[in-house]
Amino acid sequence: MFGQYNLQRILTLAFFGLVTFGSGILILLVQPYDLLFKFKNVLSDGGEIFELWRKPPVDLYLRVFLFNVTNRDAFLNGEEKLKVQEVGPYVYREIMSHEEVRFNTNGTMSTIPQHPLVWVPEMSEGNREDDRLVLPNIALLSIAQVVSTESFVTRLGLNIVIRQTDTQPLVEMTAREFMFGYESTIMSLGYQFLPSWISFEKLGLIDRMYDFEGDYETIFTGEGDTINSGLLDTYCGSTKIPQWEGHCGNIHKAADGTKFRGNIKENDTLLFFRKSMCRAYNLVPVNKTTIAGLDGNVYHFETNSHDNGLNRSENSCFCKRTPCMPAGLLDVHGCYYGFPIATSFPHFLDADPKVRESVEGTNPDHDKHHTYFVIEPKSGLPLEIAARFQINMVFGDLESMAHVEQFSNMILPLLWTENRLYGLPDTLQSRFRLYLNVAPVVEVATMYVSFVLGTLLLSFACWQYTKKIRTMTRPKTTWIDEYVEEDVIGNGRVYNALTRASLSDKELKTYYGSLITPLNQQIDGDHKGDEEDV
Repeated sequence: MFGQYNLQRILTLAFFGLVTFGSGILILLVQPYDLLFKFKNVLSDGGEIFELWRKPPVDLYLRVFLFNVTNRDAFLNGEEKLKVQEVGPYVYREIMSHEEVRFNTNGTMSTIPQHPLVWVPEMSEGNREDDRLVLPNIALLSIAQVVSTESFVTRLGLNIVIRQTDTQPLVEMTAREFMFGYESTIMSLGYQFLPSWISFEKLGLIDRMYDFEGDYETIFTGEGDTINSGLLDTYCGSTKIPQWEGHCGNIHKAADGTKFRGNIKENDTLLFFRKSMCRAYNLVPVNKTTIAGLDGNVYHFETNSHDNGLNRSENSCFCKRTPCMPAGLLDVHGCYYGFPIATSFPHFLDADPKVRESVEGTNPDHDKHHTYFVIEPKSGLPLEIAARFQINMVFGDLESMAHVEQFSNMILPLLWTENRLYGLPDTLQSRFRLYLNVAPVVEVATMYVSFVLGTLLLSFACWQYTKKIRTMTRPKTTWIDEYVEEDVIGNGRVYNALTRASLSDKELKTYYGSLITPLNQQIDGDHKGDEEDV
């Protein structure tokens, strides 16, 4: 029979083998890493990912480049084509946050977006906010364009105001005034007499681009479907922005740059929206890369994003007026108070060549001016961003308007911006390397170790059990043992029973035969002696 100690040892080995092997099966079936990842990816009050989304601890910058006019007098006198020179960058840190968060019962949360800007002189490469430049008077040019199609009496009234105030279309001002607000008699009059149209007394282009007053958005928390975690459900209460009809106004499930959709497949197209762009843009994958140990997919804007239906019929809903704007320009006057504003890529990159004909000084360069995003595909985490846009003014016939005749039928570049994320802070990089690189490897390694160790423990327990069973079931040889023991002891031999018990059947036969042979010889000798005596 088994000894109690041996039996307990075998049962213990078998138990731990089953538990270890079962743990491997459990990891394979349940995939705890995926469960934990999905749990952490839900935006819940006080959760880790929620706090990262609410106030992203990243360095996001706005880099601004202005187009300084270098030949004001010659241009206004009709002697030369307008010449511009790029000046910049003027760099600001964008402290992005989501305030007054309220969780809803349908798996969404409502919030107010905030994007305050802080001047960063050390990154501005010697450029100062008080740099004095010659820049377009946006207030005059905008109102002149709007009124140019009105009645003769309306145009006459505005022309009288322009001449009496001697308002000029190209004025000297500081870089900060142009970006964040400068005083204008025309704008002040509009603010006083047309408050429903012009609700601000000073006009600054960046100030208007970053005006989020009264805006609110609804975000998916990821509850029920973590893929949509952090994406827009609605903006100002709607899944579409009112400036466009049909699918062109869709912003549903777009990302604002804080976080993109998770579990991105290789050929998935993403959606990106910021209010200043006045529409959502499709992002298409073009490459793969690795940044700080994290794998990322590289995305560009879809080809012909600024086409108005000429080359892509599905973009025809972006044509708001007839004739449509040339390819490469997007009419966004609906987002900018009716002013004749159009967006493009910097220096009219990828635009119809005729767009650049009216102004000298634009030099498109794909490496400097194209937009790209690097996004970690499992989490939707942005690893690097360079979103680049240019703001322009597009004029029709201004011959009937005072002081602005030279701008007729011109496309005038004002500035271009770059929203830049150079990378994640070291602490975030380390944390997400642990989550995205180390944790899944640990899970797989643990599963295989569990299978191997469990198999070894079970195999060893079975081997121990089989060994004991064989020992217990071996047949006894009592009759020969007694004979051998009785006679061999008489001949001075010592019989080791333990040694016998460990031998195989064949070995036992040989062993017993070696013991019996001398006995037979002794017996034969005794018989012969007796015969001789007789």
